[in-house]
Parts: sequence; structure tokens; C-alpha cells
Amino acid sequence: MSNPALELASEAGEQLARPVPADSPLAIRGLTVSYGEKPAVFSVDATVPARSMTAIIGPNGAGKSTLLKAALGIVPRLSGRVLAFGVPLAQVMHRIAYVPQRASVDWDFPTRVIDVVLMGLYRELGLLGLVRRHHRERALACLERVGMAEFAGRQIGALSGGQQQRVFLARALAQDADLYLLDEPFAGVDAATERAIIDVLKALKAEKRAVVCVHHDLATVTDYFDHVLLINVRRIAEGPVASTFTAENLQKTYGGRLATAHIDQLKLPAA
Repeated sequence: MSNPALELASEAGEQLARPVPADSPLAIRGLTVSYGEKPAVFSVDATVPARSMTAIIGPNGAGKSTLLKAALGIVPRLSGRVLAFGVPLAQVMHRIAYVPQRASVDWDFPTRVIDVVLMGLYRELGLLGLVRRHHRERALACLERVGMAEFAGRQIGALSGGQQQRVFLARALAQDADLYLLDEPFAGVDAATERAIIDVLKALKAEKRAVVCVHHDLATVTDYFDHVLLINVRRIAEGPVASTFTAENLQKTYGGRLATAHIDQLKLPAA
């Protein structure tokens, strides 16, 4: 009796040999994730350019968050390989920072804002978790960068959703990574927080780091990003925003469900 999941994995495996640019901070080849017999992500390839701002775009249930989590090993892959900076991702985790969806975090955990940021220094703190003055100064500097230094002593659960998101970004900044992976960083935040976050992310790009965001707001793609991956379980299109974020590719990604009026409101690149 055939196993559809294994058949999908076999087809995905044909893509594993595709070349990977040596300077790509993240390259995914033939990645498949299956929940039971239904693939959540099927045979997806993606290549993040160096020093870029990349958006992962697609409808609800398209596998955007699953793709990031599978790349990081948070959820198991049925097939596929993931390279970061030209080597298996597991070998360079110290160069990667991840910001999960805010909704997936237990905000009732009793800890202060500065302690959350210090968690980003776990590799330096070691098993004993000995926090020295320079660690606190670094954590405060990261909070200052996201406009949250004055909240360092507050309980994380007492903050607004936007403030919590800024703190999690500060924790990622404390890792001083070369690749930042963020899952819906702008979801449910106020306009001021969104501006603060995008300013920090653009500054990271200016520092020659790479940023990848699962993103849901089509209206801001052209303003925020220079590279885009459109997926709906499978990869639909990938490339520079200027040539890939088009009405045709959006309709393919969303199954033709986007209204013409909605597309007309987007700042799509000129044909």
C-alpha cells in the first residue's frame, strides 16, 4: 500500500541537488513537512540573498511559519536540507537569531524585561548563568535600540502586545546574529511599534546582516522588503520584489481570491 507522504518526500528529494550560492545566509532545498498524509510544506526551495530583507508571503495555512520552524529544526522535516552560510544550519546556530510569533509565547511567566533580553546571551552566560555588568549594559543597549530601556525592570506580562514584541526583538539583537528570522513580527502591534521594528530591521540590513520575516500585510511589502518568497504549501515564486511581487504571482499564491480592487491598492512594481 502506497504512503502519500513518502511519495511526496521522494519527489521533493529530486530538488536537493540544486546549487546553493556560497554567500547565501539561508538556503532551503526540497523542504517538505507533513502532518499525517497532508503536506503543510511541499518541496520548497528558497535562497535568501546576502544583506537582504526577505518577506515570506502567502495565505493563512500556506505553511509560512512551518517553513521557518522546519528550517530551524523546531518541527521535523520529512525531507529537505537547510544550509546557512554554506554549511548545515545546525553548525552555525550561533549566527542565527529567531523571533517567534508573539501569540506562541507564555506571557504569564514571571520574569522582568531585562531578564528576557539576557536570555539572548545564553551562550555567553553558560550553564551557571552568571550575569556580569557588561552583560546588563549590553541588554540595556538592545532595549534602548527598540525604545524599551525605561521598561527594563517591568514584568514582561504587564506590557502591551507591541511592547512585548519589541522586547523579543531586543533579545534577538543581544545575540548579535548575522541572520535574523522573524515570524509575523508586525502582527497585532500598534503603528509606533511597527515603525520602530522596521527601523531596526533596516538598520540590521545596513550593517550587512540578513533579515527574513513571515509577513502578512501585502500593502507594506514594497516599502519594507527587497526580496520575496511567495508560497502556498509549494513555492509559487521567489526573487527581487521589483520583479516578483506582481499581480500575476499574487493571484497564483492566493488562488485567485484577491480582488482586483485590492491589488490595485498595492504598490506593485511597474511592469
